[in-house]
Amino acid sequence: MPKIVDHEHRRTELVQAALRIVVRSGLSGATMRDIAHEAGFANGAIKPYFQTKADLLLATYEHIYRATNARMRARTRGKRGLAALEGFAEEVLPVNPALQEEAMVFLAFLGKAAQNPEHLRVSRNSMEEWRTWIRDWLAEAIDDGEVGAGLDVDIHADLLLTLAIGAQPMSILDRQRFTSENLRRMVRRHLDRLRGEQDA
Repeated sequence: MPKIVDHEHRRTELVQAALRIVVRSGLSGATMRDIAHEAGFANGAIKPYFQTKADLLLATYEHIYRATNARMRARTRGKRGLAALEGFAEEVLPVNPALQEEAMVFLAFLGKAAQNPEHLRVSRNSMEEWRTWIRDWLAEAIDDGEVGAGLDVDIHADLLLTLAIGAQPMSILDRQRFTSENLRRMVRRHLDRLRGEQDA
């Protein structure tokens, strides 16, 4: 009787293997052969799932993005406004070793996105989704009286998104300065400033 292969599970194993290798050796060290070996497969077994390393990198980014979103939904469930924004930051900022590893893959993906239209499209769509969530939470903060009604939602959504994304490389380049506590402090300081915003 032929062996039944769980193709989705195998794809996930390859994606997780790629994540581990990128963290250990960087993108240049993540060859298709090494990724297959890391996952416990023969080199040829990877081709039916990912034709190129770019395809696998895209799938790895999407895996991280879905996992991040799942954590954010759990963290922000039942929360509104600034409390939800703080929960969002806790799941996006690289404040623990697992999230720092995800940041390394995220940066590797962004480094390739500028040269790959499909990667760029996926990246823009994911960032736009986060921006929409941030705008909605800021609107809730206005409705709930946490911040002034004159708050510029668009500019502050962009500022918070830039803070979240910019923290990824900074936490890798200077871990002594951009510690978990310092990143959290930056978010709290920004949210405190939002609370102090006056009607314009």
